[in-house]
Amino acid sequence: MVQLVGGTLNDAGVGIRTNFTSDRPARWFAELYRADQLTGGHVIQLGSGNEDAAREALGAWPGGLQIGGGITVDNAATWLEAGASQVIVTSWVFREGRLDRERLAELVRQIGRHRLVLDLSCRRRDDAYWVVTDRWQRFTEMRLSADTFAQLSLSCAEFLVHAVDVEGLCQGIDTELVGQLAEWCPLPVTYAGGARSLDDLRTVEHLGRGRVDLTIGSALDIFGGSGVRYADCVAFNHRP
Repeated sequence: MVQLVGGTLNDAGVGIRTNFTSDRPARWFAELYRADQLTGGHVIQLGSGNEDAAREALGAWPGGLQIGGGITVDNAATWLEAGASQVIVTSWVFREGRLDRERLAELVRQIGRHRLVLDLSCRRRDDAYWVVTDRWQRFTEMRLSADTFAQLSLSCAEFLVHAVDVEGLCQGIDTELVGQLAEWCPLPVTYAGGARSLDDLRTVEHLGRGRVDLTIGSALDIFGGSGVRYADCVAFNHRP
């Protein structure tokens, strides 16, 4: 299990920056989440060679984790059968910078929209947020907006949005994006990127009006961070 600085991820593997590499297997984290009844965690395969670890994690918390990374219409059902609650898809439903609606429809026909999470991770350009694919290096022609989410909400159960420009930096969340997600998204949406303290969790709850969840990565103590204690996040999540 590794924590990356998102904007450095690339196909060549050159210049990639990591914040943390764990000596614990992915299964250990899945068992921890299961013990604390935390659902909706993400198992992301960053390149090839991670299939066995991913399967072990899903087997340790069946129905409790989502999986992404290399998901296509050819393997989505297999990962669901392996124990994933939902599959997370980005690049496969885009081709040459455009949304491939036929591919998206094919995927929905096979697994159903309730088993699909669309990853609309984005970077800022020209005062707007644009979906990026292919390890977050390629800008697409899709601009995040209320219309974008309204249209795509017909084809999925929820959204995942990484603010790539701040991902892994532990320098604070993109509050503007969080507020816009709350305004734009008609479905559950998880924001990821820049979280550094429990205050960020409170900020997302406030700005997101209870509609936006937060992923905390590099700042979390179980991922080598010092800004957020895992136990505090669990307590926050289990408040009455």
